[in-house]
Amino acid sequence: MIFAINEINKNPEMLPNVTLGYKIYDNCGAMDILRAALALVSGIEGEVSDDNCTRGETVQAILGHSGSRPTIAFEQVVGRFHIPVISHFATCACLSNRREYPTFFRTIPSDYYQSRALAKLVRLFSWTWIGAIAVDNEYGRKGIAAFIQNAQDNGVCIEYSEFISSSGPLESLQRIITIIKHATSRVIVAFMSHREIKLLATELYRQNITGLQWVGSEAWITDHSLTDSEGHSILEGALGFTVSRAQIPGLEEHLRQLHPSQFPHSQFVRDFWEDVFDCSLNETANTQRKPCSGFESLQNIESTFTDVSELRFSNNVYKSVYAVAHALDNLIKCEDGKGPFASGSCADAKHIEPWQVVKHLSTVNFTTGGGERVYFDNNGDSPARYELINLQLTNKGTMEGVTVGLYDASLPESHQFIMNNIPVNWGNKLSKVVPVSVCSRSCLRGTRKVLQKGRPVCCYDCIPCPAGEISNLSDSVDCMKCPLEYWSNNEKDACIPKAIEFLAYDEILGTLLALFSLLGVYLTMITTIVFYCHKETPLVRANNSELSFLLLFSLTLCFLCSLTFIGRPSEWSCMLRHTAFGITFVLCISCVLGKTIVVLMAFRATLPGRNVMKWFGPAQQRLSVLAFTLIQVLTCLLWLTISPPFPFKNPLLYEDRIILECDLGSAVGFWAVLGYIGLLALLCFLLAFLARKLPDNFNEAKLITFSMLIFCAVWITFIPAYVSSPGKFTVAVEIFAILASSYGLLFCIFFPKCFIILFRPEQNTRKHIMGKTSNSDIRY
Repeated sequence: MIFAINEINKNPEMLPNVTLGYKIYDNCGAMDILRAALALVSGIEGEVSDDNCTRGETVQAILGHSGSRPTIAFEQVVGRFHIPVISHFATCACLSNRREYPTFFRTIPSDYYQSRALAKLVRLFSWTWIGAIAVDNEYGRKGIAAFIQNAQDNGVCIEYSEFISSSGPLESLQRIITIIKHATSRVIVAFMSHREIKLLATELYRQNITGLQWVGSEAWITDHSLTDSEGHSILEGALGFTVSRAQIPGLEEHLRQLHPSQFPHSQFVRDFWEDVFDCSLNETANTQRKPCSGFESLQNIESTFTDVSELRFSNNVYKSVYAVAHALDNLIKCEDGKGPFASGSCADAKHIEPWQVVKHLSTVNFTTGGGERVYFDNNGDSPARYELINLQLTNKGTMEGVTVGLYDASLPESHQFIMNNIPVNWGNKLSKVVPVSVCSRSCLRGTRKVLQKGRPVCCYDCIPCPAGEISNLSDSVDCMKCPLEYWSNNEKDACIPKAIEFLAYDEILGTLLALFSLLGVYLTMITTIVFYCHKETPLVRANNSELSFLLLFSLTLCFLCSLTFIGRPSEWSCMLRHTAFGITFVLCISCVLGKTIVVLMAFRATLPGRNVMKWFGPAQQRLSVLAFTLIQVLTCLLWLTISPPFPFKNPLLYEDRIILECDLGSAVGFWAVLGYIGLLALLCFLLAFLARKLPDNFNEAKLITFSMLIFCAVWITFIPAYVSSPGKFTVAVEIFAILASSYGLLFCIFFPKCFIILFRPEQNTRKHIMGKTSNSDIRY
């Protein structure tokens, strides 16, 4: 402070014809501080010889105190007299309250900014589960409260928050040690002075509690006396913020010129001088030291007093003096119309009032010789700029604060931290592995966080996302549903297209159905060959060989049409499978119906006086089959014209896959085709049932009855099975119904006859077939 005042007084461009004076109060203790404040505000005007020189009754500004608590006390006194108070070290955020402390300024950032910076520092290293300990006074309570609020806003949880006092009972300290020992958090934010942190570190060291990462406030993080404590090694690797270092040109030379004669009443200078030169300034004192000669000099002495390489808080004092000087300089050089008062008026330079200095202090804005900009905001606070300090042990066993980063609150949010390339000492060695302090480990992709009941938000369980939902970021709170045509992968961290499913040839079910279909075609062809080779035998002739061959042909088509239901649906296959099914089955049933009518007519024709066969001869049989089939063809054409079947991706039937199926287009068309087949089958069954009492040897009607019974049973059970079967099984049920009814017709109508033809040729005679019914030579 003295150096800055002398420098200003020697500067002709600042405060011309004005000399700054000062008075230093260096007594500690709350009462002494208050006495000093009262003395400063009630000063008596001194006499001066020059008529043009005046001195105010009270001081124009007060520099200090370094502590928040004393500053709060005397600021409430001097603030009533509108005297500006400028502190270089009082950081309590409460002092920014302009209503309570209207004349307070400071050249150190407020704890409000430090608390925010500490919260962001904790979040920067992903420490979300921490403990907080503060000194039990205004500084600690306000600072830790602001930190906790900012930490919680940044997603950090506080496991415990305790207060400590260096003069408190031992039981209180032991209670805090026990809490730290049993806590799961490994990071502790300590908002206290060097006295409390040394007390805490010593006790932790004695109880061998290690592995803690300390984050400190500026009140202790750069204190050189930390090494004096027994447990200072506990604090190795601590991180914290402190004001930036600065260079003050000329200060070292000023300090080296110090001599006790300049401050004859300073006990500090006396003790310092005697300790450095190992001599005694008081010749009458009973001491073992030799008397000082008076020629001792600090010019060649290396000591902490003359070391100006770590100027931090001293620079704040330097800036405080210059802030007052600039305020007074602006006040004296003020031009009418440009002043800060009403109507642009200026103050009387010969009668300066402290409140006028307060007004000008609010508007100062200058740059120091070291390039640092100084100004105050509306709350009297300085710009928040910090150095990030990491405590590292030197080879000498002392603690050294190494700058590993910078923090500037005036920069954008994402650029406020600027980390150096200097490695951080995490505890016992230089390492890039950052300590971990979390309540719960990070939830991986594919999971979501579920809070643990009754615990802070940082304590959670990681629950896998449900099927069809994903989380593609770590620590996701919710899982996102995949789009309709997508599904989650096995890891639940990405949506992939759903598998498209249809009845394919290369799967077991499709292969089996295709084999049964081809087997039916093969058996039908064998039957056709057997009948063709024995077409002149009575059994073949008696069963209307023309309709039999047409029926065998239609059965072959029925077996083949089932193959159109297997494979990837397309526009043509969807139209073909339903129309081919409808037409071939009508052709098949029409042939069976024709055979049934023939059987009835043939039996009636054998009665005396009856000749009904002329009404249902071969021509009529062909026309009836053609007519019945033509009706189905027209129905199918109408269906295909109005609303034909088409391939359709059904994403709703299953959650994890898409069913590629043939949409009916018009359900009415499908059920009309199916209903017509059922109508013909029912008619055929009724006619065959009426012919069931024909002679035993002529068993055609019984075979048709039984085949139609199977046919109707299959298709009656098909309807509920078709409606209720999901996905590709719907197609499988339809194929099964086609194959079952086709096999039923083939086995029931043709296999008994093939058995007689091949293995009972003695029964393949006209006499055996006609039995006792008639001896006439009747041909169908």
